[in-house]
Amino acid sequence: MRFAPSPTGFLHVGSARTALTNWLYARATGGKFVLRIEDTDQSRNQQDVIDVIFRELEWLGLDWDEEPVFQSSRQERHREVVAAMLANGQAYIVDNEKNEVAGTEILDGHAVRFRVPKGQDISFDDEVRGTVSFNSDELEDFVIWRSNDSAMFLLANAVDDADMGITHAIRGEDLLNTVPKVSLLLDAMEQPKPTYGHLPLLVGEDRKKLSKRKDSVSIADFRSEGFVAKAMTNYLALLGWGPPDEVEIRPIEEIVALFNITDVNKAPAFFDIKKLTHINHHYLQELEPAAFVDLATPYLLEDDVAWAADAYNAKLFAEVAPEIQQRAKTLSEVPALMQWMYVDEVTFDEKAWKKGIEKGRRVPEILDGVIAKYQDCSWDAETIGQIVRDVGDELEVRSQVPVRVAITGTNAGIPLFEPLVTLGRERTIARLVRARALLDT
Repeated sequence: MRFAPSPTGFLHVGSARTALTNWLYARATGGKFVLRIEDTDQSRNQQDVIDVIFRELEWLGLDWDEEPVFQSSRQERHREVVAAMLANGQAYIVDNEKNEVAGTEILDGHAVRFRVPKGQDISFDDEVRGTVSFNSDELEDFVIWRSNDSAMFLLANAVDDADMGITHAIRGEDLLNTVPKVSLLLDAMEQPKPTYGHLPLLVGEDRKKLSKRKDSVSIADFRSEGFVAKAMTNYLALLGWGPPDEVEIRPIEEIVALFNITDVNKAPAFFDIKKLTHINHHYLQELEPAAFVDLATPYLLEDDVAWAADAYNAKLFAEVAPEIQQRAKTLSEVPALMQWMYVDEVTFDEKAWKKGIEKGRRVPEILDGVIAKYQDCSWDAETIGQIVRDVGDELEVRSQVPVRVAITGTNAGIPLFEPLVTLGRERTIARLVRARALLDT
């Protein structure tokens, strides 16, 4: 797998999908997954950007089989090949005006262009797209050595593919047009060509190529939103490919066993956030409760959460975590589901207040009845829940919604009465009294 450090400083979901597909192909066929960092462009060669690549691949579980190769460490080898091409007339030197300069040795401040042979048909069998053909007459002589004394990525890739014995390269569709140039370079070097597979582009809801300006495209962003690695890899595997039995949510080991690169679709793949969220919800539900608590706790302690860190009650969260686990679609949703248990005064959701309190039947009587009976009842989940139901029965109305809105600020969430035991009688009654008073203002 080839990675060029990105000026954006993050790992794009498209690159992650390509890496995963290479990894799946290697695991499915018994090959090796090789990682190469294409860092010949010094303007992009920053260690923190390279670190992102390693960190996100490790998070996704994409382990490589050999030590990563950094192209920047192979500059002398690249220079050697360019020098040989100059010596045998396969390449030539140009000045800043793109004029050919006499000579067969690399000159400081000058670029080198490959001399494209004319009238050659360049065909190859792509694992995804089938037979692809180009004609060399469609290509102009292209730069293989920069004037800043570094190799262009096409030359570096051709040399490194040959030297590393790369047999298969799965890439994005946007690199399809580079194949004829690399093929010509490998022919000039008298080296075999890899087998290519070009994956379909990823598109957003507008069916246009994913854009970092208007789409969620960073793996790090999905991590921070609370998507878990298993869900992410499962979903990325489905972008352009589907298992023959149509069971989409499954362990990565099963995906490896079923994966066939020739089953990848050529049509653009829709990056569907809703589907990814659905898959993530499934994996969150499958977690052991203790594992869910460990993953979710950092989200409850973030600086922008509505309560202070010292108000966090680990015991309370552990008690209600199984219920939250069944409802949270991402880990970042956990604070909102927990917030009402920690704050001194809840913020009412406008729609929930209007529907559950203002437009509810006999709401003042419901709240008055529950407040009165909560004063001296046994404070356990069964009793405090039964009181709400009894008040509703007496008034012949549904009583749980207005009580929930009064206590939590919303009309949805985890089961109410177990957490109220920990919230306590005094705080529970105070919230009911506040809501009742607001009805009279």
